[in-house]
Amino acid sequence: MAGWVAFDGDLRVHAAVLRAMTATLALRGPDGEGVWLSEHAALGHRRLAVLDPGHGAQPMLAMRAGQVRAALAYGGETYNFRTLGLDARTGTDTEAVLRSYLRWGEGFVTRLEGMYAFALWDAARETMLLVRDRMGVKPLYYLPLPDGVLFASEPKAIAAHPRARLRVDLDGLRELLSSVRTPGRTAYRDLREVRPGELIRVDRAGLHAVRYWSPPNAEHRDDHRTTVHNVRSLLAAAVTTQSRADVPVCALLSGGLDSTAVAALAPRPLRTVTLAEPVDATPARAAAQLLATDHEEVTITPADLADPINRATALQALEFPTGLGAFHTSLYLLMRAVREHSTVTLTGEAADELFGGYPWWDAPGGAFPWLTPPHGVQADPEGPPTDVLDPVLSKALDLEAYRDNAYREALSEVERTGDGPADRVRERRHLHLTRLLPILLDRMDRMSMACGVEARVPFCDHHLVEYVTNIPWPAESKRLLREAVATDIPPVVLNRVKSPYPAPTGPEYELALRSQLLHVLEDSASPALPLLDRQRAWHLVVAPIAPPPYAAARRAVELILGLDHWLRRLPITLDLP
Repeated sequence: MAGWVAFDGDLRVHAAVLRAMTATLALRGPDGEGVWLSEHAALGHRRLAVLDPGHGAQPMLAMRAGQVRAALAYGGETYNFRTLGLDARTGTDTEAVLRSYLRWGEGFVTRLEGMYAFALWDAARETMLLVRDRMGVKPLYYLPLPDGVLFASEPKAIAAHPRARLRVDLDGLRELLSSVRTPGRTAYRDLREVRPGELIRVDRAGLHAVRYWSPPNAEHRDDHRTTVHNVRSLLAAAVTTQSRADVPVCALLSGGLDSTAVAALAPRPLRTVTLAEPVDATPARAAAQLLATDHEEVTITPADLADPINRATALQALEFPTGLGAFHTSLYLLMRAVREHSTVTLTGEAADELFGGYPWWDAPGGAFPWLTPPHGVQADPEGPPTDVLDPVLSKALDLEAYRDNAYREALSEVERTGDGPADRVRERRHLHLTRLLPILLDRMDRMSMACGVEARVPFCDHHLVEYVTNIPWPAESKRLLREAVATDIPPVVLNRVKSPYPAPTGPEYELALRSQLLHVLEDSASPALPLLDRQRAWHLVVAPIAPPPYAAARRAVELILGLDHWLRRLPITLDLP
């Protein structure tokens, strides 16, 4: 979705602008398009039809006596919409959200359960509500204006507006390169992100943020056996609820604990999909056979990853440069294969953050643990090497100081009980759920939606999160989750060592990347060149090829290529030294 509120002027004469904003989101919604304009509010929508495909066109209007009472542009899923006790003309959750507001007012957000982001205009009150789900699975950005606001599912839609100015200063670049997602912030100076569990009210008095949910801090009183039972029950309920759709549903299956647990608990028949990559396909194949799913293995080659069109499409969906481009492109290609037979996929995302599944979980305090993992442990979201940046810029960025401040800010948000070990667990969980998980959810959402696939996340069910966040679990990695699903998944999976998401890189991929880097460095018009230490960048073209998947040289090349693509595709102004 995309939209605009302006209390000075008449937006009805700006339909072309709204359509241009909405058009940038075509990949997110391939099944329909709609716009609605009034004097002070405008909504645009691209639809991915999941429920009642024949109905539910958006923006959806609530009428009274021929006049618009409320208008809604909505994305995602409200899983409990059928239990809200509302009379509905369609089988869509969109209508349920609209009718919920008309019945309960702003308090309706506490009744909704799911993953969603939406904009709702109340015509009588001249108020726009921007709402995001409790865990922030679905994205929503906004840019305040002197007389209102611009908003959209992705920054590129806001950038399509003639009044939008995307400026990147040092703090924005720090946010981009720190491998830490600060709630509410983006890489752009004035562009904000609606925080998880937040409602933004926009009216003539300005913008007002209301936090309607955060994980409660409560004493956990269940014994171990009851806790294991409740975790299994809550996860099973989440998987069952999130498996409902009026279009084909599948599940990603890596053969690891998280995805196998989701697949095991999902209704049958079930299609499962995995990458046919040596370190991944065999466990997934064994799990699929034991779970009796209709299993598909997707082959992705280094040539597929290096293909400039595939890389550009993934980068365009991501919108930001990254040192882990191969992983994003791999996920994009996997989702493209998913879309051939399914519109919805279940995933195991968020289990590691919720249940402490990372090998660095017990790393010493003082910094974000995924940035200072134990010796021999490589962090998946580790930031790109910044020594390829111009030395003056690199010194001004001082990423170490920025991360230190971000770490202290994150810890200041934790409610402590006075129980040292329990508080330490609470701190670790908070860091992962609020600073790391948003990076991974954003990656999943953007790569899936770029293919017209809705990726659902049962481990982000807020009932499960509320329960687990207060459990003083044992230190063993994921012991609680393993016990909870021990009777549901094959023994071969139960104690499998965690492996990172696969991206089949190799010398062929490395050489192709370096060829693309050469083109960037030889192009005097490349907007990335002023940001680089060009001598170091040229050295990357001829540096020895290191083993995948986390070679620093490759991540540096990926960063440069990402910067070049980012600065060429969006109207960005750099305010840097």
